[in-house]
Amino acid sequence: MAVLVVDGAIVACTFGAAPSALAALPANPTRGSNSAAATIMDFAPMVNIKPFGLCSSPANPAVNTPPFTPKPCIPATASPWVPGSPAVTIGGQPALDSACTCNCLWAGVISVISPGQQAAQV
Repeated sequence: MAVLVVDGAIVACTFGAAPSALAALPANPTRGSNSAAATIMDFAPMVNIKPFGLCSSPANPAVNTPPFTPKPCIPATASPWVPGSPAVTIGGQPALDSACTCNCLWAGVISVISPGQQAAQV
């Protein structure tokens, strides 16, 4: 069963060299394990989704210029996490659960490695 994702959850990109922490902004009053709960709308690059070290995606223009080597990751997310929790909404948006993914414009798929808590299932 999927678990509610909260601020500080660990996420990873298929083309990133390192995991990163998700930032769920504290403006949302819903909390899980004393941390702000995330929604599918927490996908803003550099605000919610931080860099993943180096990017190795050949679709990334920075990587795809000679010499073809990994370059610093600048997340390029343009759409919400999917599918979101079908049963739980937060502020009118589906809650982000541990089964959700988010696509990067450079062909990476971002997934939840650790939801930041263990107790609240959605």
